[in-house]
Amino acid sequence: MHKRRGRTSRIRRRKLFRSSESRGVTESYKYEFIELKKWLKDRKFEDTNLTPACFPGTGRGLMSKTSLQEGQMIISLPESCLLTTDTVIQSYLGAYITKWKPPPSPLLALCTFLVSEKHAGDQSPWKPYLDILPKAYTCPVCLEPEVVNLLPKPLKAKAEEQRVRVQEFFASSRDFFSSLQPLFGEAVDSIFSYSALLWAWCTVNTRAVYLRPRRQECLSAEPDTCALAPYLDLLNHSSNVQVKAAFNEETRCYELRTASSWRKHEEVFICYGHHDNHQLLLEYGFVSIRNPHACVYVSRNLTFGWDGPSWRLLTALKLLCLEAEKFTCWKKVLLGEVISDTNEKASLDIAQKICCYFIEETNAMLQKVSHMKDEKAALINQLTLVETLWMEELKILKASAEVVHGLQTASP
Repeated sequence: MHKRRGRTSRIRRRKLFRSSESRGVTESYKYEFIELKKWLKDRKFEDTNLTPACFPGTGRGLMSKTSLQEGQMIISLPESCLLTTDTVIQSYLGAYITKWKPPPSPLLALCTFLVSEKHAGDQSPWKPYLDILPKAYTCPVCLEPEVVNLLPKPLKAKAEEQRVRVQEFFASSRDFFSSLQPLFGEAVDSIFSYSALLWAWCTVNTRAVYLRPRRQECLSAEPDTCALAPYLDLLNHSSNVQVKAAFNEETRCYELRTASSWRKHEEVFICYGHHDNHQLLLEYGFVSIRNPHACVYVSRNLTFGWDGPSWRLLTALKLLCLEAEKFTCWKKVLLGEVISDTNEKASLDIAQKICCYFIEETNAMLQKVSHMKDEKAALINQLTLVETLWMEELKILKASAEVVHGLQTASP
């Protein structure tokens, strides 16, 4: 008869299971990463701290080879590895950019280079980097219109603005693309298509690191602050970490120092910024689970968060609930003063009703997304992304409802 395992054993097994769930599987043996490492080595970069790996939940990222201490340099990427407007101007595109009027924007220069080099295929010296870039992106501009229609209204409006902006970018760039015809043996319209430019635009928008502004005479006056950083851009986002990242003018390297510590074989993250999930999806194409900066928009900057209604939302409701004889006290409301128990109770009651309404609406949207997943198998990945956003919003609303209920209970 087998000996029964006790409580300690069960706890140990659960810990091991959780540990194995979060552990990455190395991808350094894959051909594209072997080639990338060779390419980086030729440009004077070798990484001893990190290795490519695939993680549950986040997908492809970078895993620590050894424990990393707070303040430690984790990546120092030489300038020769960075893809900047300098790279483009010093290339075969430079002469065409220099003579084009009005001057192309820094963004157009980078996107043109990416499309051209991708078209070059095996002939491109940037092939090892291009091969590890995503083949497609999940920013709203890349989503099908019927999927965009399922987004929360504030995000849907921004997504439609983003689509118009990229379409206008493409339309305004076509004459410049035509000027590049002498460089190619086939029609430039087939090379610099909307889908090709969209891919390049998303590559820059989602993966570029920030450089101090500089001015190139042959480019427009728009800020020239973007650089693509091969290998470094494999790092995934977490709102819970802090890093220091900047180009070091003395070493001529883009350096990344961690303000957190990491154990061996953990996924190493960077923070793209303190963004809510709407901004993360709009700009980077993903949703962050349990994002501390996430919120649900009631109207513009009136929101529900993990810790309840925002100060602005509660203040707006308190102003709305002012009794006629208290109208003159509106400045005190803005200063955070309690006007009356009646006003406090009325504003909390309305906050709870709004929150409950949004919970019902969110559940209805989740049902709608679920039905569409059953009917539109080809859109399953896009729909799952939208579903994740709504599920996070539902968690926030439920947390807010609990906070408001607590405040109601505590009110006299």
